[in-house]
Amino acid sequence: MHILIAPNAFKNSLNASAVAKAIGEGLLQSKLDCSFEYFPIGDGGDGTAELIIQKHNGTVINVEVNDALGRKINASFGLTGEGKTAVIELAKASGIQLLQPFELNPLHATTYGTGELINHALNIGVNKIIMCIGGSATVDGGTGILQALGAHFINHENEILTGLPADLENLAAIDLSGFDKRMLNCELIILCDVENKLLGETGSAKIFGPQKGATADDVKKLESALTKFRDIALHETGTDMATIKYGGAAGGVAAGLSLFCNASLVNGIDHFLTITAFDEALQKADLVITGEGAIDAQTLHGKGPYGVALRAKEKNIPVIGIAGKVPFETDSNLQKYFNVLIAINHEPFEISVAIKNTKENLTRTVKTIGDLLALNTKAAPS
Repeated sequence: MHILIAPNAFKNSLNASAVAKAIGEGLLQSKLDCSFEYFPIGDGGDGTAELIIQKHNGTVINVEVNDALGRKINASFGLTGEGKTAVIELAKASGIQLLQPFELNPLHATTYGTGELINHALNIGVNKIIMCIGGSATVDGGTGILQALGAHFINHENEILTGLPADLENLAAIDLSGFDKRMLNCELIILCDVENKLLGETGSAKIFGPQKGATADDVKKLESALTKFRDIALHETGTDMATIKYGGAAGGVAAGLSLFCNASLVNGIDHFLTITAFDEALQKADLVITGEGAIDAQTLHGKGPYGVALRAKEKNIPVIGIAGKVPFETDSNLQKYFNVLIAINHEPFEISVAIKNTKENLTRTVKTIGDLLALNTKAAPS
């Protein structure tokens, strides 16, 4: 039996590569006679860019940029395709993991540093940029990136707004006269891991704002600020950012860059699997093991394990999904893609304890899976 091990990261615990290795260790400890291949995946969230760079044997460029609160930090991006394609992860410059919990402030956190990464890539001479935008600390509609590329956001007194995104409520015009024209001649592909649009009950502010430290009052202000941004942009371009699928990803970065940089917004896991030749690895597999921190109804809205399972099912390859948390009751929709769903936590641990023990729980669970598969193989008639 040949097994393809293709997990996503377990958020706040292990990255995808570490998860894959823990699964492999469980198989090695089991009685199952098998071979396996590691194929850690990313759907646009934290760590996706690193996996793409590794798969393409790219190089890493280190530069100094601003973090989400305007402090100088060291960040990096990758170069692939003979140096003509940059792979940029927003979280490297504007990520929530770069801030302490008490520092979270989406009314004033911006993506300016990510724009600086883009500028560095353009200076090197790239003509294509792949952006992974999960894990941001921001809800600025991409205005920080646009600022770094030369756009100015103007109030009614013809003054440049500096306190973004909060000051977007005072926006009167968007000045693109100094915008970096190289950006318009550069193919920009953004890997999105959520389908939310920019505004409304499922939009950037209301869904993602609280995750990034926004209070209920902050959420109202962010919604108002992004609405004003949409209104002025609609007046000046004729395009409504609020209608763009995936536009709410990364606090609205996807919508802003789609409109002003002609970015292509794509399903993150589908694009990742395509550009990393996942199907070639899949052809050799008799079984796929995938997983992430939680597998539930939301998984079917474009998350990594769903993308893996979908492709495996198209080739009639069985799929085992493992996660820290799975639904207690049977979900017929999940059953269409996952032959078996298994939670790695067997006792009612506190979440902090469960996260700490993820590696051990993964390995133990997969050893049990391997032993069961070995028993089934032995019991099968010859």
